[in-house]
Amino acid sequence: MTIDPQSLLERLIACPSVTPEEAGALDLLQAELESLGFAVTRLRFEGDGSYPVDNLFATRGQGGRRLLFAGHTDVVPPGEVAHWTSDPFTPRIEDGRIYGRGAADMKSGIAAFVAACSAVSPEAGTIHLAITNDEEADAINGTEKLVRWMADNGHGFDFAIVGEPSSTDVLGDSIKIGRRGSFSGKVTVTGTQGHVAYPHKANNPLPLLAAIATALSSEQLDGGTAHFPASNLELTTIDVGNPVGNVIPMSGTLRFNIRYNDLWTPETLETWIMDRLMLAKMHNTDPTRQGCRVDFEVSGVPSRSFLSPLGRDIETLSAVIAERNGRAPEYSTGGGTSDARFIAQYGPVVECGLVGPSMHKTDEHIALSDLSGLTEIYAAFMRRFFAEPGA
Repeated sequence: MTIDPQSLLERLIACPSVTPEEAGALDLLQAELESLGFAVTRLRFEGDGSYPVDNLFATRGQGGRRLLFAGHTDVVPPGEVAHWTSDPFTPRIEDGRIYGRGAADMKSGIAAFVAACSAVSPEAGTIHLAITNDEEADAINGTEKLVRWMADNGHGFDFAIVGEPSSTDVLGDSIKIGRRGSFSGKVTVTGTQGHVAYPHKANNPLPLLAAIATALSSEQLDGGTAHFPASNLELTTIDVGNPVGNVIPMSGTLRFNIRYNDLWTPETLETWIMDRLMLAKMHNTDPTRQGCRVDFEVSGVPSRSFLSPLGRDIETLSAVIAERNGRAPEYSTGGGTSDARFIAQYGPVVECGLVGPSMHKTDEHIALSDLSGLTEIYAAFMRRFFAEPGA
């Protein structure tokens, strides 16, 4: 049985699977995968301060090398539907493109991989699919718990592909071999409120808050590494909440985000931040402000950086793309975070997918030729990965 990636993508787009509602997308995938001989397990995770999420694990084959494909069926909300040319959940084909929410991010990657599986012998080796419906929002009850469940139940892998859009301008011009981490924090400085005419009766927290802002943002964390740019800290807001000009405020806060490379961990970053806070407080020589209290807290759960080890599987994927495109893909670590960060804790992983400039936008779309091209890349890679005859 051969699956047409365009038909599957059309049917997936028609499922309005805005996080965390799977809206039939996982049911559809289950039916398609079972028709290809996959054993499918549905898993619902909940708790940890987030909403319940439906996930899907599928596996086919026993023995041999083990390949994992990971992706997500959830999509971001379409926004104001009136801004779309047509209904975002009714797939539209025009001028060689398919339009609809999730067309680029990333139902196309899933459709291409499932279609590629239909072109590869079930005897080739072991294929796993880990599909979540919670990547675009909290990402708490999705891939992180899904791959942990896999490990606990003996479903290991030798190599993993995440089907996120990874190409820049042309299909296959870039694959992501790692991602920077993300660390967000909040600093609050508390003093004593008072009248500006009687500063000796108050304790203004703002000079110290300003010194902390300078201490955090003026020192470069590092100079970058072989595959990563320099880590950078960006102040995102400084808030006082004081609407009048004759009151010294009691407190002020600042928030920041650090996008960091493989030289750092959340733990070492927290130590670096605490050192900067201590230095700023020590350099605050005004005795009237020595009593200000400084509090720091990590915002949310930091995303760890990762870099997959370069080896034969990445080289094989590059060779497949090079033969198709006439040149090998660039190895990238750019962009934000993705679910690959959870998978990297269990084995090597890359992101290989379509060109994605329209993702999250109105009239999201991809070229149908890219969809068929990605299917060919996945199928060719799998044949070589499993060392099928004639590969």
